Amino acid sequence: MSEFWTDRRVLVTGCTGLVGSWTTRALLERGAHVVGLVRDGVTGSELVRGGLIERIDVVRGGVESEPLLHRVMAEYEIQTVLHLAAQTIVGIAERCPLSTFEANIQGTWCVLEAARNCGLQPQVIVASSDKAYGEQRHLPYTEHAPLLARHPYDVSKACADMLALTYHHTFGLPVCVTRCGNFYGGGDRNWNRLVPGTIRSVLRGERPVLRSDGSNIRDYFYVKDGAAAYLHLAECMAGQPEVLGQAFNFSTEIQVTALEMVERILRLMGSNLEPDIRANARHEIGHQYLSAVKARTLLGWQPCYQLDDALRETIAWYEEFLASRPAPMKQAA
Repeated sequence: MSEFWTDRRVLVTGCTGLVGSWTTRALLERGAHVVGLVRDGVTGSELVRGGLIERIDVVRGGVESEPLLHRVMAEYEIQTVLHLAAQTIVGIAERCPLSTFEANIQGTWCVLEAARNCGLQPQVIVASSDKAYGEQRHLPYTEHAPLLARHPYDVSKACADMLALTYHHTFGLPVCVTRCGNFYGGGDRNWNRLVPGTIRSVLRGERPVLRSDGSNIRDYFYVKDGAAAYLHLAECMAGQPEVLGQAFNFSTEIQVTALEMVERILRLMGSNLEPDIRANARHEIGHQYLSAVKARTLLGWQPCYQLDDALRETIAWYEEFLASRPAPMKQAA
């Protein structure tokens, strides 16, 4: 295991979120000194359930506060920033675009401005998304594709993406951007997402709900592979200055429709339930998937998990988590 992280001072924004929790776990396993920015308590977070939050320095506050971020970076002498905090739910972005823009756009410029002014020139990795590409004529997405986002969540990620690269090209800040597909894994309690929602429904004996018609193709990315990708990229930024100021897609490069993903989970859980296909999702891009050729060739990166193995681990996580919680009360007839 790389000694790069031993005692390295790392700020993780969004450390109790899905990706933040597993990334923080990976950092602690490598001996890093982690400072976590926490806005809200998240009871189902892997960081909280595993007691790992007791092993990091917790700073309470929102990512939209540049003075707070400046103080944290300066006082803790931060060397690497993993900016993972975001409002990540497309439906919430549709209903509450301003709060999404504040978290995802303002939050990003506050992180970058604090890093620029703290006097330490920390590495900064900004988590963008494949949604920043919008609807494209040619797939898979490559890093050379224009950012054609049109709807609130997608636009917020495209703006954050461009802000990050601006701070490198204009101010020389050591920044890289990651663009990943749909993260899944233990600890995601946004039940309207396909993977956790399907697993919870099956465990309750209920038909899993598909908001789309099931034909939309997505790039599903296991959270442990994502955490490893962030850490690998940071190490490359330290040893390969030519990667600075660039964006990288991370993907298993396996294209799966929503219906196929649900059916795969049903098979792995031994369930004969039939999906409930609602087909009422709004502003969904039909097909989205990424090329990871650049990450493989320039960074020497590759994913560690096969889809079924990752899903088995995810299912086991939810089986344990939901078994420890009281069953929902039945509504009176």
